[in-house]
Amino acid sequence: MGSSCFSRGNKKTVAFIQKYLKDKQLNDNVTLKGAHCMDQCDKGPLVKIDEELIFHANEQILEAYLDKKFNIKTK
Repeated sequence: MGSSCFSRGNKKTVAFIQKYLKDKQLNDNVTLKGAHCMDQCDKGPLVKIDEELIFHANEQILEAYLDKKFNIKTK
């Protein structure tokens, strides 16, 4: 949610994660919250899941990561 990540497209990233969680019916099992600077501005957009940082996050990277994290089989 920091200005650097936001300017690099994090608004789209957040919207993707919200839709992913809704589509996979995970909203009740996952807490999604914003954070400010994680001192990695040059690697943004940045997403932190549990304790892992995902640099240069985009829809393709996040979908693959989340599918693996939640053990969701892809077609």
